[in-house]
Amino acid sequence: MTDLDTLRSTYLARVADASDANALEEVRLAALGKKGEISLKMRELGQMSPEERQTTGAALNRLRDEIDAALRGKKVALEDAALDARLREEWLDVTLPGRPRPAGTIHPVSQVTEEVTAIFADMGFSVAEGPQVESDWFNFDALNIPPEHPARQEHDTFFMARAAGDPRPPHVLRTHTSPVQIRAMQDQGAPIRVIAPGRVYRMDMDQTHTPMFHQVEGLTIGQGISMANLKWTLEEFCRAFFEVDEVELRFRASHFPFTEPSAEVDIRCSWEGGTLKIGQGDSWLEILGSGMVHPKVLEAAGVDPNVWQGFAFGMGIDRIAMLKYGIPDLRAFFESDLRWLRHYGFAAGDVPSVAGGLSR
Repeated sequence: MTDLDTLRSTYLARVADASDANALEEVRLAALGKKGEISLKMRELGQMSPEERQTTGAALNRLRDEIDAALRGKKVALEDAALDARLREEWLDVTLPGRPRPAGTIHPVSQVTEEVTAIFADMGFSVAEGPQVESDWFNFDALNIPPEHPARQEHDTFFMARAAGDPRPPHVLRTHTSPVQIRAMQDQGAPIRVIAPGRVYRMDMDQTHTPMFHQVEGLTIGQGISMANLKWTLEEFCRAFFEVDEVELRFRASHFPFTEPSAEVDIRCSWEGGTLKIGQGDSWLEILGSGMVHPKVLEAAGVDPNVWQGFAFGMGIDRIAMLKYGIPDLRAFFESDLRWLRHYGFAAGDVPSVAGGLSR
């Protein structure tokens, strides 16, 4: 037992003298590691008689537990001492303002979509949605677009693949949100007043066109609806969206398969020092297409054209965002440039007010 007493005093002293975690780990390995002195003593038990094994084994277990407890206690003491030293050296002024955290911005397309939705909601329009992958019937046939129309060619439209031997017309990535109008009339019937914002796809790419862009279309079906109602609706929208007191619109005769009569709509404007001003000046700027819904379109949607009539219009969300906020290149909308987003993006508080415009 004299050897065990010597081990006890030796290792308890080394534990007490350990100045850091590394020194303490060295003591643990020397005493309790696989090749430590106490571990080696435990292996010698197999060579002893049963009586010696019982007595010496119990003493070794007590010694091992005592040294292990001393090691654990010393480890806690060293950690507490390190924490105390750190608290004495480090300090924090809790009265200082918090560190600024980078905040993202709302994309102009998202912002303008919300503005447009709020303005038309104030005029009684609800929002309708539909799939971006459309059938040939919804995207073309129901809208009175004939088979020979250029829009139905591969140089203008993205067609989806069909399995070999499948005779059905291929689905398309919708080229406009007009199919949503058909679906809305089929679901709700008449009268109806909806807008259909969303992504659309066409094979086009330059400074003012991209293969994917955003569009909002409006539809009003009722009794006694005329071009005068269309003109008032668009004037009220432009007045609210561009935040001007007066606007002047010019309707130019045009042709769209889904409306008759059809009209391109220009807005009076001026360019002063490269800045666009809406509602004044001697220039005109085309902003949208519109017209009275074609009777064949009403029939395709299950609405009786002898009882109901209405108007429709469509405009590019990206385009009117460029006009309102002075964004020169449409392609930048889709490049994910953080510098561009910080410059043209909106804070969360820049929400459209009830009457249109922004409430900051």
